[in-house]
Amino acid sequence: MSCEQQLHEKPPASLLASLWGIMDSTKCEPLQGSPEAEDGNIEYKLKLVNPSQYRFEHLVTQMKWRLQEGRGEAVYQIGVEDNGLLVGLAEEEMRASLKTLHRMAEKVGADITILREREVDYDSDLPRKITEVLVRKVPDNQQFLDLRVAVLGNVDSGKSTLLGVLTQGELDNGRGRARLNLFRHLHEIQSGRTSSISFEILGFNSKGEVVNYSDSRTAEEICESSSKMITFIDLAGHHKYLHTTIFGLTSYCPDCALLLVSANTGIAGTTREHLGLALALKVPFFIVVSKVDLCAKTTVERTVRQLERVLKQPGCHKVPMLVTSEDDAVTAAQQFAQSPNVSGESLDLLKVFLNILPPLTNSKEQEELMQQLTEFQVDEIYTVPEVGTVVGGTLSSGICREGDQLVVGPTDDGCFLELRVCSIQRNRSACRVLRAGQAATLALGDFDRALLRKGMVMVSPEMNPTICSVFEAEIVLLFHATTFRRGFQVTVHVGNVRQTAVVEKIHAKDKLRTGEKAVVRFRFLKHPEYLKVGAKLLFREGVTKGIGHVTDVQAIAAGEAQNNMGF
Repeated sequence: MSCEQQLHEKPPASLLASLWGIMDSTKCEPLQGSPEAEDGNIEYKLKLVNPSQYRFEHLVTQMKWRLQEGRGEAVYQIGVEDNGLLVGLAEEEMRASLKTLHRMAEKVGADITILREREVDYDSDLPRKITEVLVRKVPDNQQFLDLRVAVLGNVDSGKSTLLGVLTQGELDNGRGRARLNLFRHLHEIQSGRTSSISFEILGFNSKGEVVNYSDSRTAEEICESSSKMITFIDLAGHHKYLHTTIFGLTSYCPDCALLLVSANTGIAGTTREHLGLALALKVPFFIVVSKVDLCAKTTVERTVRQLERVLKQPGCHKVPMLVTSEDDAVTAAQQFAQSPNVSGESLDLLKVFLNILPPLTNSKEQEELMQQLTEFQVDEIYTVPEVGTVVGGTLSSGICREGDQLVVGPTDDGCFLELRVCSIQRNRSACRVLRAGQAATLALGDFDRALLRKGMVMVSPEMNPTICSVFEAEIVLLFHATTFRRGFQVTVHVGNVRQTAVVEKIHAKDKLRTGEKAVVRFRFLKHPEYLKVGAKLLFREGVTKGIGHVTDVQAIAAGEAQNNMGF
């Protein structure tokens, strides 16, 4: 694996662990790192030997705070002073400190796992160590910690096979057996190529052990046995299905992306395009190199060098870090939250990385979203026997419970229709309460499926949602063969919205060329949509591509939609 950091950034305080053991060999002075950050889920402790009862209660309160900051996960570094000085502890003191840490974890209902130990050359006759410990506790109001990972990469790079191996617990037979369970359509099985979006889950228990479909487990059993769940969003690699891949990235709100690169082909086909999409949409990503067993060592090294060159280019500004050991994987996962992006060849190292990968939003941000009114994006629509109409998507804000009365829209004429949430499922398990940022499927009973479409939203009636057919966006034209003018039609992606729009006006300019910026007015051609100012926007048409954000929406009232669409 390889983890990249912005070239202009200083190493954050939480990366101190990655610098363990780095000493000046002539002076024998320990490395002075950055002081401990007050926010975040990383805690430095010099030692925790026989604390008083008052001190112990204070330490427990501190652990609760760190767990809250990490949404259920915290990392303790024992043997490190608050100012970042790497001192280390003798064996007896370290044993006593870990015993205290275990008592603290028991008090808050958490589990601890030792991630790694390092010796430091401090001014002492006795060997001294620093120990890094993962503390994990599922929040009281959640069933498990949840991370969504979008899987990108060129066609035939092995995306579905990798997910099949990770989630089924069996290696591939070399002819694609591992990926068969992931395919949703007959033509996918026949061609071996993904054309739709599918979801797979990989769990980790409180001790960091993998929980998957091996031993004939069901999805429900995996959820019950896991304290952390990785939901993989398997996206299409073929250029023909690029619109599906873009929809997966914009609509399903992944926490990060896994970019798979085949060692024997390197950066080929849609790899650059997928990398560009992740950068444009600011989705943190890490890179995994596949098929290393099919290539000579020189071929693998050439692919890694090619990746390093691309990642260092001005458009990326990343500093690659090759992960070749479990120690590297731990460092990379911790670094990922501050300066995302990784590449690798070992399946076990990938599991270590995923187990330690922290949430990229803190508890405060989630609490703020939960205080807002309910808004659920409709990404998928199904009909389930004996259940009725079911919609899948992500709760953007608020809280959704069984029995809630919501409104869904906009319809073609700009209206919102009343409905009731009958039941909720997350990762194929029943769930009574859905919170902001979580993905789920909602059963709507006998609500007419024909009235629904992808791109709609389900919101609280109190929200009084506004819709538009005309909106303005500040854009950057990434590529266009000639000039971008008024009247040009593009496919616009904004969140779960995907629709053709026409360019009505380019402010202060007559035309745009590749690399130029402007504020552009768009008009949807088919029906109105629910948009919010500030939402990220991506548009394309053939080789034409651009990104930006919504700056203004021209709200219309229900019933006026047909006139505003020009009908």
